Amino acid sequence: MSKSIKSTPCALSAPDRSNGVQWLTVGAAAEGQRIDNFLHRHLRGVPRSHIYRLLRSGQVRINGGRIRAHYRLRSGDRLRLPPVRTATPRSGPSPPPGLMRRVVAAVLREDAHFMFLDKPGGVPVHGGTGNPWGIIELLSRYRPELTQLSLAHRLDRETSGVLVLAKHRRALLGFQDALRHGEVVKVYQALLAGNVTEDRWRVSMSLARRRGEVRVDTGGKPAVSEFAVLRHLDGATLVRVRLHTGRMHQIRVHAAHSGHPVLGDPRYGDFTANRAWRRRGLRRLFLHAERLAFDWDGSHYEIRTPLPPELDAVVQTAEGAP
Repeated sequence: MSKSIKSTPCALSAPDRSNGVQWLTVGAAAEGQRIDNFLHRHLRGVPRSHIYRLLRSGQVRINGGRIRAHYRLRSGDRLRLPPVRTATPRSGPSPPPGLMRRVVAAVLREDAHFMFLDKPGGVPVHGGTGNPWGIIELLSRYRPELTQLSLAHRLDRETSGVLVLAKHRRALLGFQDALRHGEVVKVYQALLAGNVTEDRWRVSMSLARRRGEVRVDTGGKPAVSEFAVLRHLDGATLVRVRLHTGRMHQIRVHAAHSGHPVLGDPRYGDFTANRAWRRRGLRRLFLHAERLAFDWDGSHYEIRTPLPPELDAVVQTAEGAP
């Protein structure tokens, strides 16, 4: 049963716009929100790539100092914004109708707090340079009444499967708190190159991001993945992966470190294996978020999605190979 949501105080004090610069004071409602996500919502119509450029160049400042995109706002923070030309999302071109239909059809279920999607592979969660339409932009246009619709977590562009959106800030913070405490069950299917000899194995290797890539690094953040073999195919192994942490590219890097990279992975994968499997019909990264479960506000949520047709066809073809 859904509980009523109390109204929250205004996120910001009235801005001072002298000389084109905005000075904003962060209120309690914005406490804990990442600065990049806040700016994306506050600077309507400004591309996310430009927002990151403003952050990298130091034009956006908190309490007089530079901050990074992952900085989380605190009540009372003094936020400086440079002059930026904004526009409402509807003032720009309309999204491709086919893409909008795909994303709308991907909605599995929703309630007053969350929306759950079976994200198609190849569709980014956020728009960016060269592609203004991501999941959040498309659904915000389709459902303009959901003014606080936010990504609760992320999936790589080429990864398909369960994606959670929060409809209001209390739900967003609740889900993210569950993520931080390891209380969200996240299970994937992946097709790995080669024949894996173990039935189960656990990878506990810290990861760090260096120049756009994620690498195993003892000085990085802890990351734990558990792999279990589902079936052996002709030159590949279908596995189920349970994540105990949620680092960027975690499964892809841990699988590659184990000597069996995810097939179709152009960054951490095996070029020769990828080329061979492309001839067998694999046109994308074989990674699918099949199950996600968590408890929040007295309710249990559990969403499952089967392999999409393009990945299932690859499995069926490999099983039938002589």
